[in-house]
Amino acid sequence: MFGWAVTFLVVAIVAGIFGFAGIAGTATSIAKILFVVGLVVFLAMLIVGRRPPTT
Repeated sequence: MFGWAVTFLVVAIVAGIFGFAGIAGTATSIAKILFVVGLVVFLAMLIVGRRPPTT
């Protein structure tokens, strides 16, 4: 997830440099969404992984 977020962030930066404001804004929004989703998945896996084993 974080790899895709960084990819879209780089696309947004390059599009912003070349003046493509619409593409830059869309890519930035996608990068933000992917980052938040990746963070939520990471935290969920962190919590699930810390459960004590059932006996």
